[in-house]
Amino acid sequence: MQKTLKIAFLGLGVMGYPMAGHLSQAGFDLTIYNRTRSRAEQWLAAYLGTIASSPADAASTADIVFACVGRDSDVLEVTLGEQGAFKAMKPNSIFVDHTTASASLARQLDEHCRELGLHFIDAPVSGGQQGAEGGALTVMCGGETAIFDQIKPIISHYARAMSLLGPAGSGQLCKMVNQTCIAGLVQGLAEGIHFAESAGLDVKQVIEVISKGAAQSWQMDNRHETMIAGHYEHGFAVDWMRKDLDIVLSEARKNGAQLPVTALVDQFYADVQALGGGRWDTSSVLARLEKLN
Repeated sequence: MQKTLKIAFLGLGVMGYPMAGHLSQAGFDLTIYNRTRSRAEQWLAAYLGTIASSPADAASTADIVFACVGRDSDVLEVTLGEQGAFKAMKPNSIFVDHTTASASLARQLDEHCRELGLHFIDAPVSGGQQGAEGGALTVMCGGETAIFDQIKPIISHYARAMSLLGPAGSGQLCKMVNQTCIAGLVQGLAEGIHFAESAGLDVKQVIEVISKGAAQSWQMDNRHETMIAGHYEHGFAVDWMRKDLDIVLSEARKNGAQLPVTALVDQFYADVQALGGGRWDTSSVLARLEKLN
């Protein structure tokens, strides 16, 4: 893929903003769209590109359209809405959805794209704002191999790893596995820290010891210090995690998977929301334990 390709990027939230920035810095001809125009203007003050007035406007000349928005409803708005991208995309162009959304929506959009002579890849990401800013995201994709091969060199500008898991929807299903594992890990870390504090141990010393063994995890390495300090402004928000876990649990009801721990942690996050912590990061399950103590 050559940098002469025209690219559109829809959605400049905490993830999309730096992801689009990496593409601009790589020299791609980039058009951006964000529902709140002031956010797009802020982005344009830092990077090179063009602001579009709608998803359709952004997509009309693009060879590849990337989207990173909030929920299924937001994806539907930027794709099939009155000013959605699908109404304007060129034949044989590609739509890549980085939103964490449902697998059923991914399959629906893939079907629409086929009917319109377009191509679709669902490509949710993991790594959080830190990974997006550092260009070190992990991207889980669903779609056709030939299309994945076309977009892979472009995504590499903000990702350190990407895989094609199967047909459309497979990327979203993999992201559900990712969120399920994170939910259990964060809860376990929170309980471990809470236990150490309750037992009168030096928690930092405890983490220093156990992080060299089988208990080690990304969450432990990157979140234990802020958790001990009671700071919860450093990562993926509880509100968004509950959105993701709702998707996971809904899919589990369809495929018969038993996820008792995930369902329990989801309710713990509901408790954190009730404490006013909807915008706290997911490590704030520790705050719930401390509140109960």
